[in-house]
Amino acid sequence: MPRHLRLLSAGLGSFTLAMATSGLLASTVPAKAFPKASLSPIAQGSALSVAQARSAALRILKAVKDGDANARYAQFSTERQAITSPSMIAATMRTQPKVLGYTLLSVRSGMGKSTVEAELNTSAGKRVVFMVLNGEGKLSRYYVDRADDTTSLVAKQFIEAVSTGNFISAQSFLSPDFQEEITPDALQRKWLGLQRITGNFVNINRVVEAESTPDMRLVLVNVHFNRLSDNLYVILNNENQITGVDFPEEPAAPAAAS
Repeated sequence: MPRHLRLLSAGLGSFTLAMATSGLLASTVPAKAFPKASLSPIAQGSALSVAQARSAALRILKAVKDGDANARYAQFSTERQAITSPSMIAATMRTQPKVLGYTLLSVRSGMGKSTVEAELNTSAGKRVVFMVLNGEGKLSRYYVDRADDTTSLVAKQFIEAVSTGNFISAQSFLSPDFQEEITPDALQRKWLGLQRITGNFVNINRVVEAESTPDMRLVLVNVHFNRLSDNLYVILNNENQITGVDFPEEPAAPAAAS
């Protein structure tokens, strides 16, 4: 049995130790597994003015509301464009609630980036989204307020996004600090590396909240690949932001034929 499973079975007292041992905490993710993103010259340079950031955010939100996948693709930063396409964006948008309207809540400019908070009025209700724009007004990352969702649902939707190749969407489930460490292309490399061992993703078998503290939740996602099934672990904080993930380095061996 893997070491982190033995520790987790001991109860909540071993929760933090178990996460650290299995590389689940954001601060302990191995560099070779999830290298930190290097800042581009644009990201290190001047940020947009508040007015420029507001205009850029409104263009992005309009494209989302209009369902314009080509415009959405053009609005991503160069790094994000490298791992997606207009057709992938269109497919993702078809699965999401329709945006009926939006309101900007705040616009802040910092060193090399601007952060915009907006409330979306969707066919499934209201949702708050935070967008981080680079110095060109392109979307470098975003995250969504999922505090009112169930923890198991958030973990399941994260794995669904990763398994369908929507790594930009998957990153939106991560906490802002974890997003600084884990880029969409790092998620892509890790997932593809896992599938070289397990075979292609087939489906999610079950999602279980395995451990819980007032500040953190550990969710076990059992995934069926075409060679074997294995457990992926997702750590969330008390705002349902993902602060750690664990894709096994050595997945369980395929079951013998009966």
